[in-house]
Amino acid sequence: MIIKSYELETFKIQNIDYFLFYGPNTGLIEEIINKVFKPIFTKNIINYDEGELLDNIHSFKEMVFNKSFFDDKKFIIINRASNKILNIIQELIDSKITDLKIIIKAGTLEKKSKLRDYFEKHKSTVITAFYEDNYRSLQSMVQKIFKEKKINISNEIINLIIERSKGNRINITNEIQKILSYTKSNNKINLEDVLKLTNLVENYSISELVDQNLVKNKKRTINILNENNLNSDENILIIRTFLNKLKRLKKIKIDLNKNKNIDQVLSSSRPLIFWKDKDIIKQQLNKYSLSDIKLLIHKVNNLELIIKKNNQISDQILNNFILENLISTNNAI
Repeated sequence: MIIKSYELETFKIQNIDYFLFYGPNTGLIEEIINKVFKPIFTKNIINYDEGELLDNIHSFKEMVFNKSFFDDKKFIIINRASNKILNIIQELIDSKITDLKIIIKAGTLEKKSKLRDYFEKHKSTVITAFYEDNYRSLQSMVQKIFKEKKINISNEIINLIIERSKGNRINITNEIQKILSYTKSNNKINLEDVLKLTNLVENYSISELVDQNLVKNKKRTINILNENNLNSDENILIIRTFLNKLKRLKKIKIDLNKNKNIDQVLSSSRPLIFWKDKDIIKQQLNKYSLSDIKLLIHKVNNLELIIKKNNQISDQILNNFILENLISTNNAI
């Protein structure tokens, strides 16, 4: 059964247990899942990658078919799916399992895709294509959010938010959350405020790289390095991001000597720290003492000088620093 993306918000999802969402608009897919499905299925939400599921097919079937008397309905999300998942989905549907709802997320699926063909023709399944947003759809999305919050916003600001987020719905949502947090203490928002609050899209992966490195998350740090192919032109930006975040940590550490209530310190910190960043800042504070932070600031400053003098091997120099920081020992106090 084919359902348009805009129809899902009013569609009676209780009547269908198997959904296939495909296409390049991953931001809208996540928005629909968070808005329509997760409020109903608050427990037993289980995420799989297709490869992970197929490598552990027996444990997956055991989890699905063996039900406890106390089990709630299971809500399973299968990511990065392909035709390989079709046989197991057919088996589940033919078995008529109750108390189970599955969303399959896939990228682009050709018309000849067996998975797509099955979901389009089967009466007990839903398939929805999620196409790229255009400017009009993004503009409508931003306007709707601010209108619901009763905040007046100019077209110039809307254009800036969309432009800085490179038309990516997930990034736009993140930037809007920053602006909404700001407007809780200030009902007005102007173009200059938005310029200060929002990030260029290129800064997202760099900011996450630095954050994960500072909490010594080895797996995520290496994944970001591998996934984003950061080039030598971005090395100085990475170093400056390290410096900015370390200087913020230094200031917070000093403030904590005067006020031991970390939540109060973070809430009063300037520039404003948004709620979604507070948890990882707390983790970073636990990893480093004030002396550790000062030493790391000194190292990063020296690193910038070394990279500028050795531009041809700057990637190697920076990567070595990032990997060394993952294994360095600190004594936070």
